[in-house]
Parts: sequence; C-alpha cells; structure tokens
Amino acid sequence: MFVTDPDRTSSLSPRPCPHQAMLTLPAQEAHVSAARHFTADLLECWSVPESERDSAVLIVDELAANAAQYGRECMTLQLVLDHDTLHIVVSESGTAVEHRLHDVAPDEHGRGTGIVNYLAQSTEIHRTPDGREVRAHLRCQA
Repeated sequence: MFVTDPDRTSSLSPRPCPHQAMLTLPAQEAHVSAARHFTADLLECWSVPESERDSAVLIVDELAANAAQYGRECMTLQLVLDHDTLHIVVSESGTAVEHRLHDVAPDEHGRGTGIVNYLAQSTEIHRTPDGREVRAHLRCQA
C-alpha cells in the first residue's frame, strides 16, 4: 500500500505505509491463544516468512501469558510491521497482582523472558499509569 504525504502536496512520490493492527482482550489466560492465532493469521496475510512468523508467535505467546497472569483488566496486543522490523507491543492494564508461585518449581518460572530476549533483537519494559507495556522488536522480511 502506498500513501502520499499530505504535508508535501508538491511531491507525488509515494512511500510505503507500515502494516499495523491492535487487539484488546480480557487479561485472562484463556485469551492467550486468541492473541497467538491473531498474530499467526495476520503475519501470514502480511507475507511474513514462516520462520519469522513462528518466532513472532512465540514472543506474543510469552508476552500475552505474562500479561494475562499479572494484568488486572485487559491486555492489548499491537503489531506494527515497518520496513524490516516487526514491533510487538503487549500492554496490561490495572495494578499488577502479586502472585505466589508455591506450586511451581523455581526452574519452571521465568523461562518466557529468556525466550523473548533470545528471539527478539531488542526488548523494552515500561511502567505505565495503568500497568505495564512490553515491547519486542523482531527483524522480518516481508
């Protein structure tokens, strides 16, 4: 898709418009699979190669699972494919709920962050007035 810059009326050269989509769901573990399927289907429509699509789906799965576990009201997934980078943003609203993991062995907790850090070129975590936002950036050929 091409658009023209409305601020440069004398120029008719088009520039590519990034692909972008957003999905907001209740912050519940039952909705993590919806975020995963949304991502897979959307990236297939955007012609992202399968290996990169698989990495993105795994990143979304881990970030959405964390948002569902620690978020209070809702989680929002935003995907933006701009040039050769896929920006994945998952935010959670509400104050983080403190969860105790007595029934989970220490070696079973915290692997998701390592997976995201391994697959993504960079990650960022930001506190927001309503919760938290995690950004992961993945190189993609589209």
